Order: sequence, then structure tokens, then C-alpha cells
Amino acid sequence: MSDHLPGVTVLVPTRPDLTDIKAVTAARRLDYPADKLEILVTRGKQPSVQRNTGLRAAHGELVYFLDDDSMPEPGNLRRAVAHFADPKVKMVGGPNVCPSDAPQLERVFALVLGSWLAFGPSRARYTPVGVTRETGEKELILCNLIARRDAVLELGGFNEALYPNEENALMDALQKRGGRLLYDPEFMVRRRPRPTLKAFAKMLWNYGRGRAEQFRVHPTFGSALNFVPPFFCLYLLALPFLGCVGLAPLALYILAVLAQTLASMPHGGVVRSVFAAPLMVLSHLIYGIGFWRGLFTKLKPPGTRSDVPVRLETVPH
Repeated sequence: MSDHLPGVTVLVPTRPDLTDIKAVTAARRLDYPADKLEILVTRGKQPSVQRNTGLRAAHGELVYFLDDDSMPEPGNLRRAVAHFADPKVKMVGGPNVCPSDAPQLERVFALVLGSWLAFGPSRARYTPVGVTRETGEKELILCNLIARRDAVLELGGFNEALYPNEENALMDALQKRGGRLLYDPEFMVRRRPRPTLKAFAKMLWNYGRGRAEQFRVHPTFGSALNFVPPFFCLYLLALPFLGCVGLAPLALYILAVLAQTLASMPHGGVVRSVFAAPLMVLSHLIYGIGFWRGLFTKLKPPGTRSDVPVRLETVPH
């Protein structure tokens, strides 16, 4: 019965000029009562501001955050709502998976994103891993995330001075208050990775920079693993001065790349796995350099971007 289901607002931030919004098309196919479903599009140029604007306007008890190119599975809402039967659950998320018909280069990028060596526990954001479980911010991603609206608003919404990684800081804050975050590998969206090597590299740079900025604003022990790529970059710079002894870690790293390449072959194929190998190395280098940059950027105080214009649209369905 729909009377027992919570209201859900699907919130999609997008550019001012985008007309074909894949997430909206897919949201209209969600298996959920129409009288309990609201679809909001926020148009602007700063996603965290757009999401906060949408949060304040939303009518749903739950808010389903999608990027404009995220295509959720039809059963996602009913699956997620079941998890929220536990009042301590504040967020539920799952992976964004590369479609099988994506171009080969994008499927190579997806293989990198879903590898242990390149992304560690965060690979769960890009490929289904394990079973439904309580988790932390490293396994959840904002392009496929559903949350209790009141819990997010109690914390002031997303930190508008952080982009990306605004959701990661929010997740940490929710957990500190005793809230539970769940990862469900079957709660997924289809979403294509970046289309070019330049765009992929820019994403890695932004991830590294955003993580460092998040650490400066919200330092946690959970960010310790993110210091590995920047220190790896320092190690490579120091390598000419370390002599033969300094080559041992590099040899182990090369072996790890080879091992990951072999491990990727059963599901990624031989050709894509071989092409993914140098991109794993590239991901560490660019992320690491971006991280160092993020340690020294000038941070804006929260709320300083609230004057960014946002246009709100309610989409019929």
C-alpha cells in the first residue's frame, strides 16, 4: 500500500542549458507510487549549492540524489526504502556501474575505477562489492545516494565550500551523531565514465584536490589511506637520491600492478586489462599531485557561495 511508503524526492542538479537529462528520464521509470514521488531539477553552476537549494524545497521524507547522467534501476526506491525501516539508517548508497554498451575507452576507465590497486575500498563506488552492509564514506558516492532529508538539513546540508567531497564530510558528520550508512551492491545506477583521457585525468585531479580540502576542514583517521598517492609521488621524486636500496619499493609496486592486471582479466578481458595497467599508475600520480594542490588551496568559508543563482524545476511524471 502506498500509504505506508515514505515520500521521496529525486533531486538532480544539472547545467542551465541541458535539455536531455538522462536521470530524469530514468527517474520517471522508477517503480514507486506517483503520489509519493517528486522529481526536482536544480539548474546552476555549483552542484553543492544546487543540492542545498533542492533540499530546502523538497517535500519528500527521503531525498534521492542523482547526477544528471545517472540512470537508476527501476526497483531502486523500493529496495532503499526497506533499509530505512531502521530509524538509525540515515543514508543508503550503491555503485554507479559503466553500461555494457559504453565505448571501449570508457570501459577501460571503469576497470581502473573498480580495481583495488587504483581505488582501494572506494572501488565499491564503481562496481558491486560484497553484500549489503554498514559502511563509511569511502564506499558511497553522491551520484547514487538516498538520505533522510531532516538528518541532512539538521547538519546544514552540504558544505558549499567543498567540491567535490562535500558528501564525504557530511557522511562523517552523520556517523559522528550515531547515524548508520548502508552500502547495497544491488542499489545501482548505470553511468558512463569520463569520455576522454583528458577528462578522466581532470576527474582524478579533482578527486585528489577535493579529498585534501575535505581533510583540512574535517580531518579524520579514515583519510589516512588517501595520503598514500601523494607520498608515492614524493618517493618517485626522491628516487634518484635513494640508490639501489630505494628501488625495492618500486619493484614491489610494479609487481602489484602486474598482479592487479592479471586479477582484472577474468571479468575485464585481456585487452582492456592491459590498457588499464598504465592508467592505474596514472591515477596514483594525478590523484597524488591533486592532493598536494588541495593542501594549499584557499578555502572559502561555508555559505560563501549561497548567492550562486539556481533555477528550480518540478518535473511532471
